[in-house]
Amino acid sequence: MDVPALLEAASLLVPEGAATENDLTVGDIWDHLVHDEWEIALGLLEELGGARSLPVAFWQQLAEAAEELRLERSARWCRWRCSEIGNGVIRADLTLCSAAEARRRTPIPGAGVLRPMWDIGHPSPTGGRAVGIARLWVEQLPVLEPGGRATVRLLPLTPAHWTDVRPGRQINMHEDRTVAGTAVVVEVRGPAATVPAR
Repeated sequence: MDVPALLEAASLLVPEGAATENDLTVGDIWDHLVHDEWEIALGLLEELGGARSLPVAFWQQLAEAAEELRLERSARWCRWRCSEIGNGVIRADLTLCSAAEARRRTPIPGAGVLRPMWDIGHPSPTGGRAVGIARLWVEQLPVLEPGGRATVRLLPLTPAHWTDVRPGRQINMHEDRTVAGTAVVVEVRGPAATVPAR
């Protein structure tokens, strides 16, 4: 197991001497590691990283540890976060069309493998609507059933095409010419400023 990668990621936490009782420290992670609680340690670091702006190196180290533990979804999530640091974050409230309304009859995988098209309001050169492609991550769920609703994260293939997308905008998801779902953008953050390693 890659203890050094987890400890190096943990080194970006609050130093022991400056920690309050609610802060997660290297010592907390070490306690889980010495008791062979690898998944718990990794999960705590993933949660912490979701609440703070941490450097790409943090997420790369977590991804390596997750791969070694054969935790595929965790590894994908950590790689996803690396991409968000460089490209920005787009979150939306997505409602899929029901199986009766759209062609999809099976759940959407939640771990960033689907790359649907999105009508984000740009006109095409022919006067119709242009679409942008963005990978889709479903928060809190392994899959999203037809007719289901969830908060999702989008990772555009061409981020420059999405620069005018703002919270409150409605965008439509397509897997073919028909609308597969409707989303309302709830958060947009540009690429993260470089966070120096400690």
